[in-house]
Amino acid sequence: MGSTVLSLRIDGELLDRLRQHAAKRGMSVQDYVVRTLIRDDFDERFKAAVDETEKFYGAEARVDPANRFT
Repeated sequence: MGSTVLSLRIDGELLDRLRQHAAKRGMSVQDYVVRTLIRDDFDERFKAAVDETEKFYGAEARVDPANRFT
């Protein structure tokens, strides 16, 4: 997978907050933003997969807190 440049114009206050969040994790702002986007994308794809599974098996296929199918 190749790499592409994405340019954003953001306000100074937001950039400062991003720098603080990134610094707490020992990351660059660029890495912090990319990881955040990847995490959000995964969350959306995971939810879609769960929804599809529930449509296929029905809502009764949910897992109980003891990690067993009910």
